[in-house]
Amino acid sequence: MKYKNLFFDLDDTLWAFSQNAYDTFEEVYDKYRLGQYFDSFSHFYSLYQRRNTELWVEYGNGQVTKEELNRQRFLYPLQAVGIDNEMLAKRYSDDFFSIIPTKSRLMPYAEEVLSYLAPKYNLYILSNGFRELQSRKMRSSGIDTYFNKIILSEDLGVMKPWPEIFYFALSATQSELRESLMIGDSWEADITGANGIGMHQAYYNVSGRADFPFRPTYLVTDLKELMELL
Repeated sequence: MKYKNLFFDLDDTLWAFSQNAYDTFEEVYDKYRLGQYFDSFSHFYSLYQRRNTELWVEYGNGQVTKEELNRQRFLYPLQAVGIDNEMLAKRYSDDFFSIIPTKSRLMPYAEEVLSYLAPKYNLYILSNGFRELQSRKMRSSGIDTYFNKIILSEDLGVMKPWPEIFYFALSATQSELRESLMIGDSWEADITGANGIGMHQAYYNVSGRADFPFRPTYLVTDLKELMELL
């Protein structure tokens, strides 16, 4: 297959979201001395992650707004240990969003792979992340110059894996479906979503997943493998 257009997910596909978020939370946890409320940072972070995962599903289903998602996910860990302090939650939320887009850690070989692909293909970002953060993350990590366009769920009000956002991305970039490939680390959002409209997919299996409801077009465990495939 001769592709012309490569659509990349951003978080944990190119930009190391999980590690960058962990580091940012630890900074904010120390700044506000949250250790007085929690057994450990791991205790705090596990509470946050559990509710955050639930809230993103609710947000994707239109059950909560962006503002409510952000309010609840930062307040929940405090409430879970008996601290109902919205002001404190708002302060560390504001600091978190101020700090995280300045982080520059990328997934292994991300910049090397983008440097190899950029002269050969049209590169685009297709992400469920928030616009005020995603562009800054890309600039901080130095990968913004590789991409022709950034397509975000906020542009349409629909998140991956819904087919509307994939069709929107193709239309916004004037890309043909048969000449396009989706590359991402989320099986549900990136791979199932792309497959649902007949777009080829490259699954970046960072989680070590072993069971697959269907066979993706490509399966890689290292971004560098894309240089052999493309």
